[in-house]
Amino acid sequence: MSDQASCEYCSNYVYDEDYEYYVCDMDLDEDEMVRFLQGRCDGCPYFQFNDEYKIVRKQI
Repeated sequence: MSDQASCEYCSNYVYDEDYEYYVCDMDLDEDEMVRFLQGRCDGCPYFQFNDEYKIVRKQI
């Protein structure tokens, strides 16, 4: 998976209806924001795989 694609699979990467584009929902510091804007999301400490079936598996 490429660095840019990793943000697309993160549960913190959400669509902002006010701005009409995707943003990182975490409070990033200045260095983290620069990496995010440059598309270098490798090693992000906030990455959580967006697993929409996680709740369903818990119910089984």
